[in-house]
Amino acid sequence: MSTNETLLKIERHDRIKQLVDDRGSVTVQELSQLYEVSEATIRRDLEDLDRRGAVRRTHGGAVKAEKAPKEPPIIQRIGDRPAEKERIGRAAVDLIQDGETIFLGSGTTVIEVARSFPPDIHLTVITNSLPVVNELATRPGIELVVIGGILRQTELSMVGHVAEQAIREFRADRAFLGMYAVDVACGFTNDYPPEIMTDRAIIAISRQLVVLADHSKFGRVSSMLISPVTSADVIITDRATPEETIRQLRDLDVELILA
Repeated sequence: MSTNETLLKIERHDRIKQLVDDRGSVTVQELSQLYEVSEATIRRDLEDLDRRGAVRRTHGGAVKAEKAPKEPPIIQRIGDRPAEKERIGRAAVDLIQDGETIFLGSGTTVIEVARSFPPDIHLTVITNSLPVVNELATRPGIELVVIGGILRQTELSMVGHVAEQAIREFRADRAFLGMYAVDVACGFTNDYPPEIMTDRAIIAISRQLVVLADHSKFGRVSSMLISPVTSADVIITDRATPEETIRQLRDLDVELILA
């Protein structure tokens, strides 16, 4: 590709992104006509922009990539979408076999997993979440392993280097993690580096990763990557998640459970 062609491509990408930001969505056909290039070229442009997180690729076009807003503290989020989170929590418990070792991460949806355990279940539960500890502390069938570290006050969870070192000493049959932002192209993202590193440590010690995310978490991108969506063996969400997102995840062979 010549220098002039490269400059034309960069300029076209900038204009496409600006157009998507202004209008919210565009189609391949209209961009092809607007910039007088083939639809195949526009598809490649949109795929490049999607990989950079500049737009979100859709069937036949692209939409604006939504920047994940700052998440309020966990205490304020407890009452958000309770029905969806409860259904997701129950669906997660259906995956668990009696006698397993599981890891429960932080977040309001993960708390619903702990609340949904049958009274007679026997498990070893590793967790860095204080609300999960409070939920399970008096359960006789649960052997509870509590991870220490630096307290992230907004999430009431333990994170950081000490937590990561402790996590690496264990092995879990399954890990259940909530996610701050989920995008098919940009993956699981977050804006708090210590939590990102702790989540990566949890993923590394788990035979199966189960991500719990209600529909509001999809199509959002934050500043730092935790892992690609294909790192999840299972994603459990609710039925309000966009059909296009569901199709894209299934095309990537990610098992999806709609609760």
